Order: sequence, then structure tokens, then C-alpha cells
Amino acid sequence: MRRLVSLLVLIFFTVPFGLSVAGCSKSTPAQFCNGLDSGPVVGQVASITLSATLATTDESLSYGQIGQALNANAIDCKGNAVSVKSFVYATSDTSLTNADINPGTGSVCAGSWNRNSGSGIQDFTTCTAPKVPSSNHLYFVTATANGATSNAIPVYVHPTVTSVTIGGGTCPNGPDPTVTDPSSECCPTATTAPSTNTIYDGTGCLSQTQTARLVAKVYTNGTTNPADNITCDVGNLSFAAQGTNNVVTIDESGVATAQQPGSATITATVSSSGSADTAGYFSTCPPASIVLTAQGQPNPQGPISVALNNTQPFTTQVLDTHGLPITGLQLEYTSTTPETLPGAATVTPIFPGSATITAVCQPGTCNPSPFSQIGLNGNGKPITSNGITVNTVANSSTVLYVASMQSQYLYPLDFTTNQQPPLIKLPYVPNSMVITQDGTTIYMGSTQALMTFATASNSVSSVNTNVVGSVLAVSPDGSTLAVTDPTRQTVSLISSTGTITATYNGVGTHAEWSPDSQTVYITGTAQSSVPNTLGPTQLLVHSIFNGWTAITPDQPYNDVAVMVPAIGAYFAGDKSTEGRSYCSSTTFGLGTPPIATNTLYPIADTNATALTDRLAATADGKHILGAQASGLVLSDISVTTPTTSQNGITTLQACPTVVPPNYFTSSAMTYPLTGVTATSITGVVPASSSTVSFVTYMGSSGILPMYLIPSSGGKGTITPVTLTGGASLAPVAGVFSTDNLNFYVGTSGDNLVHTIAVNSSGATPTAADSGTPIVPNLPCATGSTYIVASPPCPANVTVGTPNLLVQRPKKSTTL
Repeated sequence: MRRLVSLLVLIFFTVPFGLSVAGCSKSTPAQFCNGLDSGPVVGQVASITLSATLATTDESLSYGQIGQALNANAIDCKGNAVSVKSFVYATSDTSLTNADINPGTGSVCAGSWNRNSGSGIQDFTTCTAPKVPSSNHLYFVTATANGATSNAIPVYVHPTVTSVTIGGGTCPNGPDPTVTDPSSECCPTATTAPSTNTIYDGTGCLSQTQTARLVAKVYTNGTTNPADNITCDVGNLSFAAQGTNNVVTIDESGVATAQQPGSATITATVSSSGSADTAGYFSTCPPASIVLTAQGQPNPQGPISVALNNTQPFTTQVLDTHGLPITGLQLEYTSTTPETLPGAATVTPIFPGSATITAVCQPGTCNPSPFSQIGLNGNGKPITSNGITVNTVANSSTVLYVASMQSQYLYPLDFTTNQQPPLIKLPYVPNSMVITQDGTTIYMGSTQALMTFATASNSVSSVNTNVVGSVLAVSPDGSTLAVTDPTRQTVSLISSTGTITATYNGVGTHAEWSPDSQTVYITGTAQSSVPNTLGPTQLLVHSIFNGWTAITPDQPYNDVAVMVPAIGAYFAGDKSTEGRSYCSSTTFGLGTPPIATNTLYPIADTNATALTDRLAATADGKHILGAQASGLVLSDISVTTPTTSQNGITTLQACPTVVPPNYFTSSAMTYPLTGVTATSITGVVPASSSTVSFVTYMGSSGILPMYLIPSSGGKGTITPVTLTGGASLAPVAGVFSTDNLNFYVGTSGDNLVHTIAVNSSGATPTAADSGTPIVPNLPCATGSTYIVASPPCPANVTVGTPNLLVQRPKKSTTL
């Protein structure tokens, strides 16, 4: 009985428990990778990827250098990430003396790690370079976990890299690391397959879209001796272009594709570790010629006629030094007179007159180059297209602004109102006056402040007491002034907001900007160590690309005239009139590539026939006109610039490597200024139509010399224009109206402004004084220490001589 009870109790407790366990069980059957009932299981480690980036670029370490910790990732057979408790890293260097590894992090030591150092020093913190490096420089590291092994990462160990130099061509038949002084194309690496691309030699240029493979040589011990070549010991090289992003693109295989013209610095990195070294330069071939064409015109190379407010489009065709076309070039379009030039290649005349339009490839934005490579393959040098003359015939009026160095007043005469304007009192007596090309702003210098005058409101808009001296010139875009302070002996560039952007020591006398507003030429003297005295003669040139350049000429330069097109400038001198090119003259030193040395703005022409005090260039680019007081002579210099032919069209040549002293050729005709008594020449003022020019001067005689400019070679003619008022008068300053129909000239002797009517409609232009002078009546400045006139008005004279004149065009009220 007792046995039966025991059996019942056992059944009572056992059966429900078994039933309960059976009822709760939810066993998930294994999912096999092949979808069957055996084999690898989903969720188990199937493969390990070790540092994917290094798998394609390898790791390269100098002896004693510690590499980065490696990154391993495990996945199953379905590509799902699998969590692994830890990876174990291993190296193929079984001696652990050249490529030792931290088994927990995968960090490689190019030598031996510290182990069991004692004194609390953690293991794997110090890397000791091998005492006797192995002849083998390539090792492999792997990661393992749960029975799977990763891909092998190549690790190169080598002496310290001291230089990398672009260049190759030592293994034309394929990899061969045994050659003397090998380059990287000789070295079979573990990650990079040999390429069939042409190898870039590091010195020549490639045309746009052409490709070449970059290779280099790697050296140690601070030399480039073949014995110190370790190129095949360092593994893969990666290249990158610096300083400009549009000259070349480089893919991960080192294949370079030429983009826009220019030269770029190339850096080479030894695999993924170590810093980038400047390895050399890459050159995309520069323009050899630019042809500018006016679309839809019967004479597409000009001259052309464009109606007022009509838009004229232009196109360019550019060939490089290999004769292949270049597209997408960042050209600048410039005009010699106030024509509207939008961002696209179009021109819209907003007033009548004549202008020469050119397209310029200017380094900085087009064909750039590192300074040490300017001139190599032609990179870093500008090139200009042929010029196209645009003529616009229409009616316009004028607003004339008259001031005097002897008065504190400005006289603004608007010819559309036919009313006598009130005088405008200025804060100080001006010593100079210029107007922006768009006619919106007048700048006046003085010994106390720079004065800014807004023409729209006829008022002084600002007075800058931080800027004193004479305003020499304003850039065509109105953004920058050239100002000289004779007291402090400085020449400064001032932004339109009044900020000093650049300064150089010296005193300027005259200045002129290039039409693109990137370069200004300033004649004058250098700083003197003796107070109140002038230093030696100096030519200053400031460009956006080169900054300041100070040149000591062989004679004092009296004036400057920028050429048309603006490929240089001519300078007035008592011994000769000299031309200087915007092309630098380049010489090359040793090295691959060679280091370039450039002489900026070299002499390109010396004309000893033309002795000149003041100069001006005609808008058609055919004449440099000058005049001299001591000889009382006018000189007409005809300049021939180097040209080339592109598809039968004549255009300007690209800059040569070395600019010869006769790069420009010129001939000069001289004409006596008969009947003139002059103590100094104050200006040579040609019309924008390039038909006539006037000479202004200090002195007497009552004559305004007019020069009839020959249109195509031959001799010109000097015609005296008699000024109404007698022989005591002298034309001291003058300005043309925009339509070239009138020349306004301020005169000493009567202190009036005479209107000279110019008629160029016939075969021979004529001019005559209208006989009705403008009477500005500018009161002489007197009575204040801060109101300084130089020179002061003579005794018993109450009005100043109108020797500061500028004008702006205005829409005519009549047709």
C-alpha cells in the first residue's frame, strides 16, 4: 500500500511538469546559408573585412613609426553584420623585428613593440626601429575571429622619406625594381595594377582632356642619389593637386586629366600615412592665340558699328600651344572707354563714342601658375586677343565739372539744363581730380583729406582724413584709387570705401590702369633718406597676380600710357620713350622641373627719336602720342606688336620665354609745336575716335595745338586752334565730350573754360573756339591754414585757373 501511494505522488508531480515544459518549448531550427539542412549557418562569421581603405592603398611606415589601429568588420553569409567579441591581429613578420603588431588593436610597429617592460609601462606603447633592417620591406597583416580570417593588408616598412620627385620613364617595358634609380612605375605594388596610360614627365604640358599617369621617385638621407632611392620600398603613392582646382584632376590610380590652362603644384603622399610632400608640378597647355569675333557683323574682326543701347555678342576661339582648341576658358573682356560689359561676352554701348574691345586670359583666374614656375610651358603668363573697335554714333550731352588747385569750389555745368549752376563749396582745396568710368563718383585729393563727390546728388559724400595727397588715377571698374603722399613719401592703393589696401614707399607723379583694373603703372621716385628731397627715379607696378614690383629705370619716367590692347605700357623720357611688356622675361635654373626666375615688365622697345614729357595712347591701338616742352615738339609713335595667324585671322602672339629688347618695334614722326610758348606740357588728349588730339601746356601764346592723326600710316598734321582772348592765354587742362564733338579746355590768362567745336565729318577734321567761353568764377582760396592753394592766386587775382576738368555723358534731351 505504501508503495502504491509513493507511485501516485511521483506521477502527480512528474507528469504536469513534463507537460508544462513541453507546452512552453519554441525551439527555432537552424537557418543554413545554402537553404538546405546542413552547412554554414546564418548569423555565424563568414568573412572579415580589414581596413577597406588600406586594402587599396596599403600602409607605409618609416622605421620606428607606429601605424594606425586597424578596423575589422565581420559579416555572415547573407552580408549581415555579426558582432564579434574580439579580433586577433597577426603579421607575416614572424621575427617581430620589422613589422610587429599589437594583436589586440592591429596597430603595426615598423620595428619591435615593447613587451613586458616592467615599471608600470604598458605593452605596445613604444616602437623601436630594427637594429638591422631586413632586405624585405613588404609584410602583411590579418585579423581572425571565430575561425574566419580577413583580407591581408600590405604593410611597407622603410627608411625615412626625405623627398619625392615627379618623373619617370625608367621602365618603359613594365615593372622592374632592379633598375638603377627606379621611379614608381618600375615597382610592382601589392595594391595597384600596372597602368597603360602615358607617363607624365613632370616638365611638359598636356592639352585639355588629355591624360597621363603620374609617377615619382622617393628618396631618403636628404639626397636624390640613386643609392638613396627607396621608391620600391614604400608602396603605393597617392597624388593631389594644390592651389588650384581647375588645372588638373587626379584619380586614385594617379591618372591626371588636363582641365583648364595653368600649372598646379602636385603633392605625393606615401600611401595613407605620413605627410604630403611637394613632388613637382603639372602643366595644362596655355593658350597660344585668342581670336575675338563680333557675331553677325559683316566685318567680324572690326571695326564695327553698334547702335546705342543695342547688345553686340562676341565669341572667342582659343588654341593652345599644341594647336588644339581650349573650351571653358575664364576670359576677361575689357573696353577702352565707358562701354557696358556684362559678365557674358557682350557689349552694350550706352553712349556714343568709340572703344576697343579685347578678351584677356589673365593669370590669377586664367592660366595660373606657382610663382616659381611662371613661364614654364607658358603658364603664368597673360595673353590678349585681337582688338575690335566698336563705333557708336548718336547724340549725347555732357555734365562738365570744373575745379582749380587755387580754389575751394567746384563748378558743375549740366548742358541739358542751359542754366548757370551754383558753385559747390568743398571741404578743402583740391590738388587733383579724377572721375570713375561710369561717371558716378569724383575723387579729389588734397593735403588734408581725400574728398569723394557723388554726381547723382551733386554733393560731397565723404571726407577721408586718413588719406592725404594727390589722386593719380582711378581703376576703370571704380574699385581702387592710386594716391601718393609726397610728404610721407608713400604710394597707396585705396578702395572705393576708403580702405588702404596696399602701400609702397616713394612719390608718384602719374599713373594709369590697364582696362581690366588688375594692373596699375605708376611713375615717380623712390623714397629718399633725406627729408624734403626726392629719391632716385622709380617705376612702380602693382598687379593682383604679382603684387608690387619696383623697377629702377635707366632714366626718369615722366608719364605712362597703357597700350591698346593692354599688353604693356610706354613711358615718357628725356632720352627716349620706352616700352615695357606685360610679359615677364623668364630664365630657368637647374632641377626637374627647373625653377623659373622672372624679370617682370621688361624693356620691349626704346625709341630715341621720341623725347617726351607726357604720353597718351589712341583707342585704336595704332599710336602712342607724346609731347615735350623743352623741344616744343609732338611725337607720333607707331607701334608694331608681335602677331600670329589663327585660321587666317591676325591676332596677338603669346608671351615669349625671354622678352627681347625689340619685342615691340616702333617708328616715330615728330612735329614742331610752332607758335607755342610752353614751360611745361600738362597733357596730350586724343579723342576716343582716334582722329584728333590736343596738347595742353603751361605758358602763353593763345594757341591750342591740334594734331590730325593719320588713320593708316603716313604723316599727320599740326593745326593751331586760336583761343579767343589773345596771346596771353594758355590751355592748361582739357577733356573731350563723350561724343568727341567738343573739347573743353581750361585756360590761364583769363581763367575761363573754352569750348572747342570739333568737326570730323569731312576728310580733314577741323576745330574752332566757339567764342562763348564758360565762366566758372572759382574764388581764390584765402585766409585759412587748412585751405591751402598751390600755387596761390597771384596778387589782385580773385578767381582761380580752371586746371582740373572731368566730364560725364548724359542722355541728350534732343534728338
